[in-house]
Amino acid sequence: MIRTVLAVLFLCLFALFVGLPVMLYTFLTGSKETLFRVGQFCGVWTLRVGGVTTRAEGLENIPAGTCLFAANHASNTDPPAIVGVIPRRVAILLKKSLLAIPIIGPAFRLGGFVAVDRGNAEEALASINLAVQRAKEGLSFLAFPEGTRSRDGRLQPFKHGVFRMAIQAGIPVVPVACAGAHRIMPRNSMRIKPGEMVVRFCPPIDATAYQPADWGELARRVHAAIAAALPADQRPISAS
Repeated sequence: MIRTVLAVLFLCLFALFVGLPVMLYTFLTGSKETLFRVGQFCGVWTLRVGGVTTRAEGLENIPAGTCLFAANHASNTDPPAIVGVIPRRVAILLKKSLLAIPIIGPAFRLGGFVAVDRGNAEEALASINLAVQRAKEGLSFLAFPEGTRSRDGRLQPFKHGVFRMAIQAGIPVVPVACAGAHRIMPRNSMRIKPGEMVVRFCPPIDATAYQPADWGELARRVHAAIAAALPADQRPISAS
């Protein structure tokens, strides 16, 4: 529990004394790269203070151009672990409620992250269209197609929005399997347990081979790739 308190304390102090000045710099200059790198550093070191290490595999599978990273989601530690090992600036497709977090929420906005209101279909569609526009401008995204954290760590069915976005933007999808996060910080737990997380990048899947109406087939391919890269205790029951 002491590590968790230290990790939270580090996050709060970093956001206050480093995050706020960098946000001001970003607001004045319009340059988002520094904000992203500082946020990436903060996420990585918050995990490390909590006793968590991250190992990346398959970095050679990340294409040179814009892409969508589609990952499984079992814990609040997934996003900082994955973002921490991606060797480029990315934005995250996230749920709208996260924008209400002090300092962090406004930082998400400044960083070009796109919030999705899952309870409002019209606003959700507008968010996906905004993500398509930014992807066409060269910004890569990280998304969690399950839509929420898994209760038991096993990969859940996917929602369609992120795959429609990849098809419309004409960018490849990189399946990402994040293993071990459900043991580090299970859903509905506020405690960070020391341990290792493994982030595996699978070979990219070309979304330009699909029409928007074929999002289901693209989703199935990405789902199968992630399931195959996860340890047995995180695969769907039917695939384990």
